[in-house]
Amino acid sequence: MEQKRRRGRPKAFNANPEETTIQALDRAVAILKVLAGAEGMSLTELAAASGQAPATVYRVLATFQAHGVVEADPATQLWFVGQEAFRIGSAFLGRTNLVEQARGVMHALMAETGETANLAIADGGQVVFLSQVETHEPIRAFFRPGTRGPIHASGIGKALLAYRPAEAVERIVREQGLAGFTDRTITDPAALAAELAAIRARGWAMDDEERTLGMRCVAAPIFNEFREAVAGLSVSGPTVRVTPDRGAAFGARIRAAADEVTRAVGGTPA
Repeated sequence: MEQKRRRGRPKAFNANPEETTIQALDRAVAILKVLAGAEGMSLTELAAASGQAPATVYRVLATFQAHGVVEADPATQLWFVGQEAFRIGSAFLGRTNLVEQARGVMHALMAETGETANLAIADGGQVVFLSQVETHEPIRAFFRPGTRGPIHASGIGKALLAYRPAEAVERIVREQGLAGFTDRTITDPAALAAELAAIRARGWAMDDEERTLGMRCVAAPIFNEFREAVAGLSVSGPTVRVTPDRGAAFGARIRAAADEVTRAVGGTPA
């Protein structure tokens, strides 16, 4: 008989994070997160950004470096995320065939629209980009895998929020607010609720220069087998090419593409 798998928690497990987290490891992960959000940082910059002492940061970096999680450039004295961190992070993608199933659809979207295609998921009040197929145009949007963005000022973010329960949206607004990035960002809860209702009615969302002036993004959600919006596809580009009319024309095509990925991963379109 197959031996029963042991659970990953001790008998005396207590779910209180303050009692179960390892403080030194918590600080180390915080440093790695800061480093991952930059294109190389010096020890001084990393210490300032993480709010930790340079000596502590150096010990953490030296430990990570021994495992290949970070790398140092001797010429510039800058630290970077290492190959081992990429390998570890890639294990997340191994849990799902979402990226694999979406790639072909994204290539088709890019070829058809002439604009960059993106795939992202939600993480709390943010969106995290997983994959991108870039356009060949010289002026284009770029989101490297792992890039995060505000959920309320993103095409994919709004597409996902539109299919969340009202109380979940209200909790995000209450806990982190609706920060303004341009004069077009939705910063009023009532206006956001109206926008999400409109997105549900038409099936796709648009970031109309709400995160970055001069850029538009059109997005649609990908659903799992429970009809829950778990990811999103988008097409993004400069406003000179992605005009409001052209963006609206993209909407139905992107929704169809998102539904194609939904079916490919065993989900059910809403």
